[in-house]
Amino acid sequence: MVAALMALAMAAGSPAPASPAPAFPVEGVWHNPKNSVAVKTGACPDKTGGSKLCGWVVRADEEAQGDARDGGTPKLIGTALLREYRPSGRNRWSGQIFVPDMGRTFGSTLTLVDADTIDVKGCLIGGFLCKTQTWRRG
Repeated sequence: MVAALMALAMAAGSPAPASPAPAFPVEGVWHNPKNSVAVKTGACPDKTGGSKLCGWVVRADEEAQGDARDGGTPKLIGTALLREYRPSGRNRWSGQIFVPDMGRTFGSTLTLVDADTIDVKGCLIGGFLCKTQTWRRG
């Protein structure tokens, strides 16, 4: 009886288990500047058994979906736009970005500006002709 009371007292005083911290501080849902697309980022497995950062389209307006279809991507929602990003400096990740309306993949970096803002930069080969978009956490 004493052991049962001790166990009950210990359980009542124990804090609730904390939810696990995200593997990457950029995990979450992000919206592009026109709010036409939302991308959910999270860990994705790599070939070595580790994890990298990826991002999948979870919402897209009709215009974005039409542009993707015109570029050869028939189903935009569920498509991985951010692929195999790995840390490449403080608050920075490097990987590949898929641009559905072009049907092409480019070298890219993500930079965490603050808790609710990332800069997504994509460049042609060699880092020339780059474009940066600021995405907001949603």
